[in-house]
Amino acid sequence: MPLKRSLLKLPWRVCQLAHLEKLYVCGNSLRTLPDAVSQLQGLRTLALDFNKMEDVPPAVCQLTSLTRLYLGSNRLMSLPPEFRNLQSLRGLWVESNFFMTFPRELYDLPHLKSLQIGDNRLKTLPQDFQRMEALRGLWLYGNRFDSFPRVLLRMEALEILDLDRNKISELPSLRRLKALRLFSYDHNPIKEPPKVGEEVFLVGEGAAEFLELREARKERRQKAAEKEAEELALVEEEPTKKAGPSSR
Repeated sequence: MPLKRSLLKLPWRVCQLAHLEKLYVCGNSLRTLPDAVSQLQGLRTLALDFNKMEDVPPAVCQLTSLTRLYLGSNRLMSLPPEFRNLQSLRGLWVESNFFMTFPRELYDLPHLKSLQIGDNRLKTLPQDFQRMEALRGLWLYGNRFDSFPRVLLRMEALEILDLDRNKISELPSLRRLKALRLFSYDHNPIKEPPKVGEEVFLVGEGAAEFLELREARKERRQKAAEKEAEELALVEEEPTKKAGPSSR
């Protein structure tokens, strides 16, 4: 259910839609939500981005069936302790807010797989960040990192990592991140790509040349393997040819 009318308040009738599963109220002028929103216990997706919220409305923290929550482009600086109630949450978007420290309330969300926290004011990540074991996609672009957060090297289940538009000048080897499939480091003062696994797609300075060279190496190895297989097959056929047909 989309609502976009430069709303200052959520219409009370919305809170009576007991079977509502999706509610989009993006691009309004909402500063909070009425407590009655907590009655929407069937809600799975709630989009509140591009509003004027300085705090997460208390009613949102009671929507325990939420799996996707969009809070980007508001005025948030922190999350309330009650945010831990959102145990079903799988995707969270809090980009373009004012977070200066990472919200540890997210540690207690066991199913959170995707976290968009780009365009904030983060400079570091907590040393126990690896507690977010379910995380598969992490977007940290447009923050204030001046060095690679080394705690990320312990996030071995991470598949997508985006560090675009920070101030990082050097990258460690990322080969230990066996599940990594996409790493983006564009618009950082980095001169060469990091060492990564064979299946990782890179985006950033020197990445295109690196990927071309890697593909060329793969092709050479494949051709060499095919040639070796052909030669081995010929060697195995040779004794048969020399023996010829048996005579009586």
